[in-house]
Formats: sequence, C-alpha cells, structure tokens
Amino acid sequence: MTSKEHIIGRRLSRGDGLLKQLWQDPLGRAGFLGIALIILLAVFAPLIARYDVAQINARSRLAAPSITYWFGTDNFGRDIFSRIIYGARVSLIVGLVSVGIAAGIGYLFGLAAGYFEGRVESAIMMLMDIIFAFPSILLALLIVAVLGTSVVNTMIAIGIVNIPVFARTVRASVKAVKGTDYIANARSVGLKNGAILLRHITPNALAPFTVQATLALSGAILTEATMSFLGLGIQPPSPSWGSMLSEARTYMEIAPWMVVFPALFIILTILSFNILGDALRDALDPKLKL
Repeated sequence: MTSKEHIIGRRLSRGDGLLKQLWQDPLGRAGFLGIALIILLAVFAPLIARYDVAQINARSRLAAPSITYWFGTDNFGRDIFSRIIYGARVSLIVGLVSVGIAAGIGYLFGLAAGYFEGRVESAIMMLMDIIFAFPSILLALLIVAVLGTSVVNTMIAIGIVNIPVFARTVRASVKAVKGTDYIANARSVGLKNGAILLRHITPNALAPFTVQATLALSGAILTEATMSFLGLGIQPPSPSWGSMLSEARTYMEIAPWMVVFPALFIILTILSFNILGDALRDALDPKLKL
C-alpha cells in the first residue's frame, strides 16, 4: 500500500494524463496560452519585430500608437513593440536560468536536510534561514552590486535568493515521505540510502517541487524587472521591461503608452505562470481544491 504522497509522485513522474488534466482546467488552459504567447513572441522576435530595438529616430520621438508604430515610440524614437518582444527574451531567459540555479541547489539541500536530519539538517537549514532573513530584492541588489551589473550576475543573484524556498519545500516533502511504510520496507530489504533517495524519495518530492518551480518563475521575472527598473539589472540599450518602465517615468503624462504596454506584458507573464502553478497544484492533488 502506498501513501498519498507516493501516488502523487508516481503520477508526476509518469506523466499519467497530467497535461490533459491541465488543458481541461480553464485556469491551466489560460496559463498555457498566456505562456505560449510570450514564448512565441520571444522565439520569433527577429521575424516579428518591425524595427531595430536600438534604432534611434529623433523625428519619431514619443509617437502615439498607430499603424506605423503599434505600441508607439519612446523618448528616443525607438519602437516600443519591438523592444517589448525582445524584452520577453530577456525575461524568460533570466527567469528560467535563475530558477534552474535555485531549484538545482535547493533540491539537493532539501533532499539532504530532510533525509539525513541531525547535524546535516541543522547546518543546511541554518544557512537557508540566514539567506531567507534578508528581503529577497535587497539581497539580490546587494549581490549584483558586489559582482557587477550584467545578465549573468542578475541570474546568479536571483537564483541565490530563491534557494531557501526550494530547500524548504523539498525538505518538507522528504520528511513526509521518509516516515511511510514503503520506505521502511525498502530499508528492510537492504536498499542503501542512495537507492532509496533515487527510486522512492526523489519521485515523491517532485510534485510540490514542480509547482514551486512554476510559481518561482513569475517571482524571478518580477525581480528582474524590479532590478532593471532600479538600474541594477539589465543595462540599456538592451531591452528589458523593467528598464523600459524606468525610462518612461519622466514621460508618463505625455506618453502613457511607454508605461502601459511594458506593464501589461509583465502582468500577463506573471499572471500566466501563477495560474498555471495553481492549476498544476490542483491536478497533482485534487483534494487541495476549495
């Protein structure tokens, strides 16, 4: 007999109609479509963009949205639509890489802390508590200030501040699974720790881990936009939604489109990842539905 966690983990590892359930859920479908739109814009940006993102045209400064410039132009006469879809590339790459860093390191820390317990757990969780004690955006800004402003350093900084969230999530899942009967049976037949971790515990920690990764993507994208807005993220002239908002502050009253369109894409992207994460959670454990 297996526990609920074991069933959920096996279900995720095998795929077991998960994608079908997500598509049948209105929230899951909306999240998929929103994320798919952003990904398509980012992948095909060279084909979709109407102008060079760095092209300065003084005669077209602060042009309102029109057939020529769909989203209008900024204070340098650059096409906002082209810059937004190239900014989608930056946001997705930073989000995926930073969450990959956080998820990879956090998973190993959480696995070790939850399974071995004792001094190992105390040392790991103390380190996680120290990182978690700092406000995430301030810690990310501090790391970038020390390492220097660049795309790579931005991804490293966002990745580091998200490690404790994954470590805690995995640790809780491992501790819940570790006390089940089938883990005791595995030990009784002589399976070593490595085999138990790989065959039984790891698959059962994937469900909450995957949900957390989906939700963390939205947080990473928002953090990157915030850092760029403050001038310590992606640096101009590279297009970034956050830096576009920062540049638009001076022109909000006379050119509101400079603020509206980048903000809408930030909201759409974050909302899509959040509702997909909620739908994924419900699909993995329907009892969590209200």
